[in-house]
Amino acid sequence: MKGVIIKMKKIKISKKFIINILIILLIIEILFGLYKPLTNGISYKSDAYRVSDIEFLKDMTYQKDGRRVTEQEIFSKMYTMIDEAEKFIVIDMFLFNDDYNRSAGNEFISISENITTKLVEKKKIKPNIKIIFITDPINNFYGVYETKCIKTLKENNIDVVITNLDKLRESNFIYSGVYNLVFKWFGVSTNGYMTNPFSKDSSKVNITGYLKMINFKANHRKVVLTEKEGLVTSANPHDASSLHSNIGFSFKGQFIKEVLKSEEAVARLSGRKLGIDVDKVINGESNGNVMVTLITEGKIKQEILDEINKTKQGDDIFLAIFYISDRSVVKSMINAANRGVNVKVIMDANKDAFGMKKNGIPNREVACEMIKNTQEKIKVRWYNTNGEQFHTKLIKIDSGNKSVIIGGSANYTRRNIDDFNLETDIKVEMDKNDELYSEVDGYLNKMWENEEGDFTLDTESFYEDNWFKWGIYYIQEKLGLSTF
Repeated sequence: MKGVIIKMKKIKISKKFIINILIILLIIEILFGLYKPLTNGISYKSDAYRVSDIEFLKDMTYQKDGRRVTEQEIFSKMYTMIDEAEKFIVIDMFLFNDDYNRSAGNEFISISENITTKLVEKKKIKPNIKIIFITDPINNFYGVYETKCIKTLKENNIDVVITNLDKLRESNFIYSGVYNLVFKWFGVSTNGYMTNPFSKDSSKVNITGYLKMINFKANHRKVVLTEKEGLVTSANPHDASSLHSNIGFSFKGQFIKEVLKSEEAVARLSGRKLGIDVDKVINGESNGNVMVTLITEGKIKQEILDEINKTKQGDDIFLAIFYISDRSVVKSMINAANRGVNVKVIMDANKDAFGMKKNGIPNREVACEMIKNTQEKIKVRWYNTNGEQFHTKLIKIDSGNKSVIIGGSANYTRRNIDDFNLETDIKVEMDKNDELYSEVDGYLNKMWENEEGDFTLDTESFYEDNWFKWGIYYIQEKLGLSTF
């Protein structure tokens, strides 16, 4: 009897020991996921380059005289760049598919098909041109299926790189700790049997794809490069995003090399190489009055904070943004306004997402916080969306006769600018008498003043003083329990 009791105690100790080991392993996995070393070339800031050939581009959907107006420059630029390329085309785009609920009567522009057709035609005309399309695994639902666009590109000898996100840090770190410890080892099945979360009309998915999706990791970049021109934008070649309002910058010359090197780093994540000798294929001088710097991932946040924190009384900050939730950026904006900086913000109201309704988190809660904590010194207007999104990510900071503009793929959220997602922005520095400044300033003021259309709504339209929702936003931001 005594021997049996001893044996039972041993079994009890053994179970406790196993549980403790699992907890320790989970903690190690969580900490490693948060702080794992970044691949060389990720979270990068380049030298500043002088450029003369830089162009500000915008896509705008707005209301005028009771009807919807759509003006697009960004995708037209993409098509032109593909047409004019002779040696290489490198495209890195987050969303690239035509998944949406066609049965709901939605009507979008077939951007993904248009770009696919353009690339295939280019490859047929110039068989020796190198075309590389880098994209996020959301477009094959993390390995469950392949979209029609990706299949077509592959069938026509165009190199497709589905980004391997495993080497990125974990924004949803608690869940990802469990996933990497347990679920990851089951792999991803190609047997789809569940409704696609992006469209009930699209290919079926499965639980292994869902489990991987909830890590909320992304290659969120939006870049197009050829030997002649480069483009950094906030726009996705995604049919359901085709009516969104966006911005972009195109440029020529030696600066293309810097952006290409940053894309080489993304290819390395997936064990690939671009195989482009930049010194042989890119010409053009670095000259002009405008200075351009490439910033990716966490370096975007550093530059935003540095520029905001340098502002003084009488300076101006004008932010146009789809998502803002990063606590450091929110606090820096509040502090700037309270020391006498003129701060204006145009926000998306976070009410629409591809035919679905959203609850306003995080922008409405952040807007309320900024307005209340500055005694209404920060002025906020909401973009007047009607099913589409105000998808712009752009900040303009003016001090004296100088201006700094930062724009690209990155929302101002922890996931986007704290070394979790892959992101690409450019920082543009110029005098306020430069033509580029006038174009950006005119774009922002046109929306603010509702010149030639109904672009924005007043603060009260979506003002929410809701501490419960603010708490939800705060927890989601800190723990990564969200898609923003």
